[in-house]
Amino acid sequence: MQSSSALAGSHFPPGEVWLCGAGPGDPELLTLRAVQALGQADLILHDSLPGRGALRHARRAAEIVAVGKRKGAAPVPQAKINARLVAGARAGLRVLRLKGGDPFTFGRGGEEALACAGAGIPWRVIPGISAGMAAPAAAGIPITHRGMASAVTFVTAHDETGALPDLNWTALAQSGGTIAAFMAVSRLDELALRLLAGGLPAATPVALISQASLPGQAVLHSTLGQCTLEARRVGLPTPAMIIIGAVATLGRPALTQTLEGLRHAHG
Repeated sequence: MQSSSALAGSHFPPGEVWLCGAGPGDPELLTLRAVQALGQADLILHDSLPGRGALRHARRAAEIVAVGKRKGAAPVPQAKINARLVAGARAGLRVLRLKGGDPFTFGRGGEEALACAGAGIPWRVIPGISAGMAAPAAAGIPITHRGMASAVTFVTAHDETGALPDLNWTALAQSGGTIAAFMAVSRLDELALRLLAGGLPAATPVALISQASLPGQAVLHSTLGQCTLEARRVGLPTPAMIIIGAVATLGRPALTQTLEGLRHAHG
């Protein structure tokens, strides 16, 4: 998309777009470079972040615009976001696109970079801590624990149409590693059925990590055969990461208390 380094430096020139990862939610997990960029940006277009503490680092004069999905409201079309990024940069503004997790890990940052490149707008990226790594780590689950998983596969439960992606689910089920699923709570039925049909045993451990790194973090330990029923029973709060595989049996038991209480309350 461009020949020079795509990584952002500490100086934010006018007329550029920086694609910035806000991490999993805890504002203390922001990178130093993200904090520096927030303090310089003129226009900040942000997703519906799990934790809004990141925006406290924005300078007072910055224009802050929410462009993410919100419950009860239609999402801002990607084409409109792309156009706003380009228009802001052409107006000489320092434009920051703030995205949850990492902008290039199921964050559509690549599409926004292509839109900027196509319009001749300089762009850079500030990597963020992806929920795919942060959520299991916050729950004490090592996703590549020696002797249990020598590989991890990151998948999304939503393609560009909102449906479950057309993957080789049988190959994924038989990979023998950890599966980390993004945005999968609403597609958990389909996800589990595809993996079961692909040969993954119903007793395969599953950990559903809700609101990772935030004060309301909770973990539901279940199995592939039971996780859909149990998630529905407790009313699993979102956002949530789903970890599937032997490593899902690990973690810190204290972190399950919140959802265990919900489970008993719903009987």
